[in-house]
Amino acid sequence: MNNTHPIRVLSVTLIAAALLVACQAAPLEGPSSHGHASDALPHPGAQPAGADNYLPPSVLDLSAMSTLDAIIPELASKRVVYVGETHDRYDHHLNQLEIIRQLHARNPRIAIGMEFFQQPFQPHLDAYVAGRMDEKEFLRRSEYYARWRFDYRLYQPILAYAREHRIPVIALNIPSEITTKVGRQGLESLTDEEKAQIPRDVDRSDQVYTDRLRTVFEQHPGGDRQFENFLSVQLLWDEGMAERAAGFLAENPKHQLVVLAGSGHLEYGQGIPSRVARRIDAPGAIVLQGLREDLNPAMGDYLLLPEEKQLPPAGRLGAYLDTGEEGVTVQSFGEDSAAREAGIEEGDRILTLDGAPVQRYADVKIALWDKKPGDDVIVEVQRQRVLLGPQDLSFKVSLR
Repeated sequence: MNNTHPIRVLSVTLIAAALLVACQAAPLEGPSSHGHASDALPHPGAQPAGADNYLPPSVLDLSAMSTLDAIIPELASKRVVYVGETHDRYDHHLNQLEIIRQLHARNPRIAIGMEFFQQPFQPHLDAYVAGRMDEKEFLRRSEYYARWRFDYRLYQPILAYAREHRIPVIALNIPSEITTKVGRQGLESLTDEEKAQIPRDVDRSDQVYTDRLRTVFEQHPGGDRQFENFLSVQLLWDEGMAERAAGFLAENPKHQLVVLAGSGHLEYGQGIPSRVARRIDAPGAIVLQGLREDLNPAMGDYLLLPEEKQLPPAGRLGAYLDTGEEGVTVQSFGEDSAAREAGIEEGDRILTLDGAPVQRYADVKIALWDKKPGDDVIVEVQRQRVLLGPQDLSFKVSLR
């Protein structure tokens, strides 16, 4: 195991036992039901006899837990391994990478399914993994910063490992244009062309799934959103990712698939896992990460308790940017701004960063994604002058 991110693991089906038998080692056996379409998943409120519905994290017996290494043999026996995450937790992604590494060491025929990329951009993922496209071009063509926006450095080690070992990476998600439209106008607003890009089989029969999403919806009121549209979007996400994953498994019967997605798409098997199982007999395991107040044994098969780890600081211009028809302009500056200290002014339009043209905000993110504090970048801007007209200027900016 990678010593830079120590973790502990507990089979979530044994949490109640940990409450009752202090300091007794719990066997690492997780339920296999999530891999079979015929198995009923427990209601989220279900608990083993004698356990309370609410299990405060403070009563977990950490001495009964084991390391990630101990569950790898069990995970290796599954066709599909679902590993959840909180998107901005770097330690969660390090754990995902460690699982991929260990499973790949046992079985080179492995693939990675990622929520974070949308299906139409699969050719660009293929080109990057095959080494035919560099990182910045991949970020540009996959429209990563327009469609996902989380710091790419969170996922880059996983993608770099896939590229190094030529591991297929599968874009699971459906296009955001479709889910955005459905969220605003409903399923009936889709054109025939758009309907061809969504799952053919959408199961609305899981009332527990619906009730859980209604609770989430009611916690975030605002605007004129309709619950049915919200539910449809969630179903399209989960069914779309499940259909893509099941399709890959069917087309590649000797491959194991590791699915990386937000925990909300995996908990209780109600999102992606049960919908994969409805399409294909592919035994699976659900691995979740981090303690929560509503933790209960029905959530999944294994729980990782990682020590929180932060990304290293990123190099920053220290400028607030505005994107419009004219391009990207400097709107204002933050405190201790590297851009302002270098001589850049409010209203300057950024033309290039280290020679790369800047037309959209994503171009700035791509140019800076791998920069650190102290790195120098050359920023070319165009400054409007009232009487003398526009002037092109170049500045060396030492990032903060």
